[in-house]
Amino acid sequence: MFIKGILVSASLIMAIGSQNLFVLKNGLRQNHVLLICLVCFLCDFVLISIGVMGVGALFAQNPYFSAALALLGGLYLLTYVFWAFKSSLYPQNKLDLSGEQVKFSAKNTLFATLAITLLNPHVYLDTVVILGGIAGTMSFDEKLLFLIGASLSSFVWFFGLGFGAKLLIPLFKNPTSWRVLDFVVGCIMFWIAYELLSFFVRVLV
Repeated sequence: MFIKGILVSASLIMAIGSQNLFVLKNGLRQNHVLLICLVCFLCDFVLISIGVMGVGALFAQNPYFSAALALLGGLYLLTYVFWAFKSSLYPQNKLDLSGEQVKFSAKNTLFATLAITLLNPHVYLDTVVILGGIAGTMSFDEKLLFLIGASLSSFVWFFGLGFGAKLLIPLFKNPTSWRVLDFVVGCIMFWIAYELLSFFVRVLV
């Protein structure tokens, strides 16, 4: 169950989303990377714990609740798709890593990280509903191992993404790299939004 927790969590969290992009961009800026990674991991840990230890199974049994989360998540992602595609078309919107980097205060960074994490319905769908639903048939000991594995996967991903981003700084000094990244992210977000909205329609039908 430990390995299963790692693999399932990794398959969900590694999909490029608004939260991962936020971590990546701030990692490239070198803007309060430790704070951002820590907040993202702690939020994930709390939500995964809530889902795995029982709440997720209750939510998963109610298809209308899952459908509502899917609808909110799909609409949220569509707005993100719009801004990602818009950013890919206008290079002046890109970060300039070759000059003076914009630094935000720790307080503003904290609030921005909490917002991008907790106001995204897709986060709850992944952690509480999906991981919680998978753990719903497990024994208590199995749930603990599954929780540890899923949490470890989250920890390694966020800190690896945040602190590993600086290795990509030479690549992203080129504005074209940002345009390509935004376009790819927009395409992935559109696919995820389509899947979520399709699920919502299937439940209603």
